[in-house]
Amino acid sequence: MWKKISIGFILITVFVIVFYTLWNKPISLKDGMIDDVAHLLPTKIDRIVKGKEVEQLRKIVLDANSQHKTVSIAGERHSQGGHTYYKDGVVIDMKTFNKVKKVDPIKKTVVVQSGATWGDIQEAINPYNLALKVTQSQEIFSVGGSLSVNAHGRDLRNHSLASTVNWFTLLQADGNIIKVSRTENSELFSYVLGGYGLFGIILDVELQLTDNELYKIETSTMEYDEYSSYFKSEVLGNKDAKMHIGRISVAPDSFLDKVYSINYMDTSRKMTKSDKELKEDKSAFFPKLALGMSRGSDQGKNIFWDIQYYFIDALDGNFESRNNVMRSESKFMEFEDRQDTQVLQEFFVPVDEFIPYIDDVREYLESENLNVLNITIRYVEKDDETVMNYAKEDMFAFVILIQHGRDQKSIQYAKEVVRKWTDITIQHDGSYYLPYYPYQTKQQMKLAYPRTNEFFNMKREFDQNGVFMNTFYKNYGE
Repeated sequence: MWKKISIGFILITVFVIVFYTLWNKPISLKDGMIDDVAHLLPTKIDRIVKGKEVEQLRKIVLDANSQHKTVSIAGERHSQGGHTYYKDGVVIDMKTFNKVKKVDPIKKTVVVQSGATWGDIQEAINPYNLALKVTQSQEIFSVGGSLSVNAHGRDLRNHSLASTVNWFTLLQADGNIIKVSRTENSELFSYVLGGYGLFGIILDVELQLTDNELYKIETSTMEYDEYSSYFKSEVLGNKDAKMHIGRISVAPDSFLDKVYSINYMDTSRKMTKSDKELKEDKSAFFPKLALGMSRGSDQGKNIFWDIQYYFIDALDGNFESRNNVMRSESKFMEFEDRQDTQVLQEFFVPVDEFIPYIDDVREYLESENLNVLNITIRYVEKDDETVMNYAKEDMFAFVILIQHGRDQKSIQYAKEVVRKWTDITIQHDGSYYLPYYPYQTKQQMKLAYPRTNEFFNMKREFDQNGVFMNTFYKNYGE
C-alpha cells in the first residue's frame, strides 16, 4: 500500500515539475542589462567587451581611466553579489582570454590566461598525468574568478587556492602590467588573491600541480555528533586520505542529525586507461528531478535524502582519478525560474565547534521556514596568506543551497534568516564566504573579516580613481 502511494507521489511530482518548469521559464533581460546566476541584481551597464589580447585590455582600462568610467571583470559569473559588474560601467568578459600557455611536467606547473576554466587546464595537463592541487569540486569556473574569491575544494592536504599560486601578472588602472609573487611586488599578493577584482585584471598565472593519483572511494554514514571525532581520527589523521566531502541532512525526518561522508583514499591499484579519461557531465534529468522533488515539500526532501544515501553507498569501493574528483556533476543544479531563485551561502566554523554549532543552527532553523535544499561539508586549512581570509584556523566549511522567491518580501525574509545564521556562526568563532548574495551587514563583515578596513583602504590607495569597481564594493566598501 505505502509503496503504491510513494510511486504515485513520485509520478505526480514528476508531472508537476515538468509542467511547471516549461511554463515558468524566466523572462530574458532587456538590452544593456546584466546579472549573474541568481538573477537578483539585474543592473544597467555601459557595455560588455570580450577580452582577447593584452593590448586590447590595456586600452580598455586606459580609456576608462581617462573618461572617468569604471571597469568590472567577469568570467563565468557564478558569484552572486554583483562582483562582476557595476552600474553604467564597462564589463570585460574574460572567457575569451583563455589560453593554456605552458605545461611544465618536470616542475609540475602550468601557465594559463585567467579566462580559462579549470576544465581547460585539466584537458591540457591530464595527458602528462598531472592534476590540480586545489580547485572547486566542478571544473566549470574561470581561473581568474576562482583566484579572486580564493576558492577551496575537497583536498585535505593543501590550503586554499592562493597557496598553489607561484606568480601572476596584473594589469593596473594606469595601464602598467606588473608581476606579483611572494617575492616580487609581494605587498599585493595577499590583496589580489581573494580581492574580488578590485585591484586590477589578472592576466596570466602560474599554478603548482601535483600527480593525477588514483583514489579508492570509501563512504560512511553516522550521527552528526560522531562526525567531528570521526573526521579527525579516520580522515585527517589517516595519511592515506587525500580528499573528503560530507553532506548533512536537511530532510525533516533527520534534520541536521545525519551525515554522509565520502573519502578518497590512496590506493596501490594501478591506474588504467579508462581511469585516466576525463569524465563528462552526463544527462542531468534524474538528479535534477530528484532535486526538484525536494524543493516543494517535506516528503520530497525525505525522498531526496534517501536517494542520496543509496547513490553515495553505491560509490563505496569505486575508483576515481584526482582530476575526475575535481569535475563532479553540475548540470543537475542549474535552475531557471521566473518566480524563485537559488542562492548559495557558505559558513566556516572551527573543527572543534562542529557539534555545538550544528545544535544552535538546528534550534534556530526549526522555528523558521527557509527552504534549505542541501548542505555539504568540506575541510579548509588555516590560511595565513590572504588579507581577506575566511579560515583563520582549521575550519569546516558548510556550503548551503537555498531557494526563495524573487519578490521583495521573500528576499527580505531570506536576508533576516541568513543574518541571524551569520550571527550564530560568528558566535562560534566562524566566518562566511564573500562571493554570494550580500545579505550580511557591514558590521558582520568586519567581525568575520577583521582586516576589512585595511583591505578597502588598500584598494583606494592602489586604484585612486576607482577604475575597478563592482556592486560588492559599493555595498561594503564605500
